[in-house]
Amino acid sequence: MQEQDDLITRARAWLAEDPDQETADELAKLIESGDTAELADRFCGTLQFGTAGLRGEIGAGPMRMNRSVVIRAAAGLAAYLRAQGHADGLVVVGYDARYKSADFARDTAAVMTGAGLRAAVLPRPLPTPVLAYAIRHLGAVAGVEVTASHNPPRDNGYKVYLGDGSQIVSPADEEIARQIARVDSLASVPRPESGWEDLGDEVLEAYLARTDAVLTPGSPRGVRTVYTAMHGVGKDVVMAAFARAGFPTPVLVAEQAEPDPAFPTVAFPNPEEPGAMDLSFAKAAEAGPDIVIANDPDADRCAVAVPTADGGWRMLRGDEVGALLAAHLVHKGARGVFAESIVSSSLLGRIAEAAGVGYEETLTGFKWISRVEGLRYGYEEALGYCVDPEGVRDKDGITAALLVAELASELKEQGRTLTDLLDDLAMAHGLHATDQLSVRVSDLSVIADAMAALRTRPPAALAGLRVVSAEDLAQGTAALPPTDGLRYHLDGDYKARVIVRPSGTEPKLKCYLEVVVPVADAADLTPARGRGQDVLDAIKKDLAAAAGI
Repeated sequence: MQEQDDLITRARAWLAEDPDQETADELAKLIESGDTAELADRFCGTLQFGTAGLRGEIGAGPMRMNRSVVIRAAAGLAAYLRAQGHADGLVVVGYDARYKSADFARDTAAVMTGAGLRAAVLPRPLPTPVLAYAIRHLGAVAGVEVTASHNPPRDNGYKVYLGDGSQIVSPADEEIARQIARVDSLASVPRPESGWEDLGDEVLEAYLARTDAVLTPGSPRGVRTVYTAMHGVGKDVVMAAFARAGFPTPVLVAEQAEPDPAFPTVAFPNPEEPGAMDLSFAKAAEAGPDIVIANDPDADRCAVAVPTADGGWRMLRGDEVGALLAAHLVHKGARGVFAESIVSSSLLGRIAEAAGVGYEETLTGFKWISRVEGLRYGYEEALGYCVDPEGVRDKDGITAALLVAELASELKEQGRTLTDLLDDLAMAHGLHATDQLSVRVSDLSVIADAMAALRTRPPAALAGLRVVSAEDLAQGTAALPPTDGLRYHLDGDYKARVIVRPSGTEPKLKCYLEVVVPVADAADLTPARGRGQDVLDAIKKDLAAAAGI
């Protein structure tokens, strides 16, 4: 009973200072109904601020995303910036079209202003890459993007960048978290009603002018595209970028063209999820384009689909698009370092080696990729591509879409397709077949148990291939700092590799599989794909058994 009384006391204290009538009413009903199970779930801790910032379901209480949590996070960030010597620095704030995003952006601007910093807010819901660009363009000391990217509709998030235009990494995240923990009550956080700058379209125009830099002057621009914004904020910026570049106007998937925080046509607003591209493929069957391009809701990711021989459509894997863009950049004479995360295909390293350009692997996430010295191009398999690091030091689904369109246009003039170029790469470097075993859970202990099982009873073989090396990435390596993950290399001709890690942004356990199948000639491509998929399927089955999932 004492524990229950304490829970109700904490809930009432939270309610007393909740600045949002909607979440206050929600919490008041839970208290009144005596729903201690739900209250316990919301008050069992606080959302943890880390390298992904904050992300969670919208609702009342410290374990949900709400204005109280955001105000505390903003106050912690402001205190961190002041401690770093940026007492009068500029913080630029962007936001998407999800529930509460505009409120969270306004609260952030108010907290920064109240702390003596300067704040500027983008004029309306815009793609995350515009915010990432604005940080360096405006000379800001930090940036905040309110977004949950491709998470479910009821989620929102809080992504923090520092003045170099890159997302935060350790130790900045830990230092900000410590400052957040020091915030006593909301009453101690000054929040003026005005004093920040509401930006106009100048930053967006500068970003759009910058997008032209990824294209070669005079390059072909004839590709016909079907485009979906996946109910997010990408449509207007993509259409403007394509028009400036001189591409044919993309055909829109009308049902998903306008921002809608309910994401009514998809179970999950992520192009990788089953069914998410169905409306795009239906529109493609009607319009007959050369390619389909999709952004996720905040338009920092880019998905590409190509026609198949049977008249259907196939979405390319992120690794395939990553290799295509790398090959295109090499063809355009790009120099510098090509980088990818450890879970992405090793094909990029082979392309870079053949081209004589630098290559580097990083931990998962663009917070690491963007920090590679001399970076010219970076990607990771989850549909993220950085093709203009001098402009946007993060993944950018808009400039990536432009570069894909340029490549497809060049190939079209030659009577070829993206699929033809993938075949060329397979014959030159081997068929790099990749797949994922991804398990979404409602109980996070399932992920912890699976990782523990693999650590205590590591598999000796997968798909009949002996495990020749097993690395616990939590210990770090000579090239990588520690991270919660496991990496296996398998014996045999296929250079098979497996990486297992918990997702940093969703309740998922993710397993990344790759096999490299030698290809003798064009006639061997189809059999090689079959062999590769057979090995991947067998690895997936054995890995699931070993992890108990």
